Amino acid sequence: MEMALDAYADASNDALLVLYGNGDPMAAELLTRRLAPRVLGYAARLLGGDRAEAEDVTQEAMLRLWKIAPDWRTGEAKVSTWLFRVVSNLCTDRLRKRRTVDIDAIDEPADDTPGAVDRMIQADRAAALQAALNSLPDRQRIAVTLRHIEGETNPDIAQIMDISVEAVESLTARGKRALAKALASQREELGYGKD
Repeated sequence: MEMALDAYADASNDALLVLYGNGDPMAAELLTRRLAPRVLGYAARLLGGDRAEAEDVTQEAMLRLWKIAPDWRTGEAKVSTWLFRVVSNLCTDRLRKRRTVDIDAIDEPADDTPGAVDRMIQADRAAALQAALNSLPDRQRIAVTLRHIEGETNPDIAQIMDISVEAVESLTARGKRALAKALASQREELGYGKD
C-alpha cells in the first residue's frame, strides 16, 4: 500500500482532491495523512486543548472536504485554506455553544508523557500560552493561531477568515500585544529569565 501512495507523493493537495473527486480512494488517504494532523492541532488549540472535540471537528471538516471533492474548482482556493476556514467556523460554533460553561471549571487536559523536566517546562509554557490564547477574542485567537502557530500567510488567513489582509495584520498585532501582556508576569516562572 505504501508503494501505491508513493506514486502520489509529489502531487499537490489540489491534484489529490481532484483525483479523489474522480473516484481515487488512494488520493484521499494521502490527502488525509497530509492535512488531518495539522487540522487536528489547529482545532485543539482553538478549542482550548479539548482533543476529543478537536477530533470531532477534524472528522467533520474532512467529511465536508470529501463531499465537495467532485465539485472542486481548481485555482479558486488552496485546499488547506478552505479546510482551515471550515475548521475555524466549526470551532467558533462549538465555542459559542460552550459560552454558558464556566471556562475555569474545565480541567486542563492530562499530559500522559513521562515526567522529564524539559517536558514539564514545555507543558507549563504550552498551558500558559493556551490560557493566554483563550483570553483573546475569537477573531484574534483565530488570526494569531493561523499566523504564528500554523504558519499560514496573511493572504491565506484573510481568505480563511473572509476579511482583508489589513484586518488580519491588525488582528494579529493586537493579539500578539495582548498575549505579551498576559504572559509578561510569568516569564521567570516559565523559565525565560528576566531578559
